[in-house]
Amino acid sequence: MSNNPNWISVFLESQAAEVGAAQNTLAAYARDLGNYSDWLNSRQLGMGMATQNDIEAYLIHCEAQGLAISTRARRLSAIKQLYRFAFEEGFRSENPAIRIRGPGKAKRLPKTLSEEQVDNLLVAARQCGRSTADKLRNTCLMELLYATGMRVTELVSLPVSSTRGDPNMLLVKGKGGKERMVPLSPPAREALAAWIGVRDENQEVARLKGKPVSAFLFPSSGKSGHLTRHRFYLLIKELSVAAGVPPTQVTPHTLRHAFATHLLANGADLRVIQTFLGHADVATTEIYTHVLEERLRDLVEGHHPLAVTARRKSDGSTSSDGQ
Repeated sequence: MSNNPNWISVFLESQAAEVGAAQNTLAAYARDLGNYSDWLNSRQLGMGMATQNDIEAYLIHCEAQGLAISTRARRLSAIKQLYRFAFEEGFRSENPAIRIRGPGKAKRLPKTLSEEQVDNLLVAARQCGRSTADKLRNTCLMELLYATGMRVTELVSLPVSSTRGDPNMLLVKGKGGKERMVPLSPPAREALAAWIGVRDENQEVARLKGKPVSAFLFPSSGKSGHLTRHRFYLLIKELSVAAGVPPTQVTPHTLRHAFATHLLANGADLRVIQTFLGHADVATTEIYTHVLEERLRDLVEGHHPLAVTARRKSDGSTSSDGQ
């Protein structure tokens, strides 16, 4: 039975090479497994000697720390995958995590935005920025995000080569290196064309100064070579303030949810939305049917004559009881 101290790094290398896991996924595995390893070390235990009872004790420790159910479920998932890998590679003769059941994820409906709120954000993107180039870039970012439902990493790392020629569809590389086609609305195509023109001019100026030309649609002088997730997150918060939409309600992912919810509300097929979002399982996409059902229920309860009458009667009886 091996107590290989490099298990985590070997596991991460395998995930990157064989599964094609994204950098964000690998970073999450590293954090979660690092925390588990530190806990084992504090008890003079190693990966190779930990038992089912030890893993369960770690999960109890996580719960005692007040960690959310989703966080505990994610950590257990990482541990399960690590030990499955260790068993398959012969690091261990048995898998101590195979019989452990997780806390389960709390089912929460994704936060989304109304069509009016999205319109306000798009207007704000056209007006916010230190220069014309900034405004065109911001408009392109927001129009593309809402038109395609891309994940933020997919958006900021788009190669400029995939966007040339006034395309009706974009080829996007998603999780695990899987490619899919996403549609472009007319406003998104217009915003893209306007931004590419300015982007190319700026890149040509940089080239003449001896600077490298970026391969990305949204270039940056940073290490990644493109606009970072963090910078876009801050940008979208700035736009939400300008649009009069509460910043707590706006993230790049809520725009992705809005894309799916609004498509479904306007009659799009669930399987089509699944393809656009890049979901491996349609069950993941079905959450948007629940979002729509909840919004329709709120609409009926707020405006249907019978619901309004019932509420008035209830309020009246309550007030008379209190007199």
